[in-house]
Amino acid sequence: MDRLKYLLQLHQEQPYDPFLLYGIALEYKKNDSSETGTCFDKLLTKFPEYLASYYQAAEYFGEKGYYEKALAIYDKGIELAASLNETKTLAELKNAKQNLEIDLM
Repeated sequence: MDRLKYLLQLHQEQPYDPFLLYGIALEYKKNDSSETGTCFDKLLTKFPEYLASYYQAAEYFGEKGYYEKALAIYDKGIELAASLNETKTLAELKNAKQNLEIDLM
């Protein structure tokens, strides 16, 4: 069974586990699936406290040309990382946001 099918099966059994939905989003992203954006939106809506999703989601939407959405996701992730005192993730999100802003100049 391939990884995506396995994760989808596990997600059906455990729909309240953000890690599974995150894994599904990353598999869709890796395969450049049209489901990627939907999956990231669902992840950010259902599990806004799942910090790991912000970097990958913002990166995805930025790559697809949804710059305002990507910047907003970075901002939310930065706010969450700061509130959780996750300094490494905070620095990574700030750096990624700054890189996107520079690319947009």
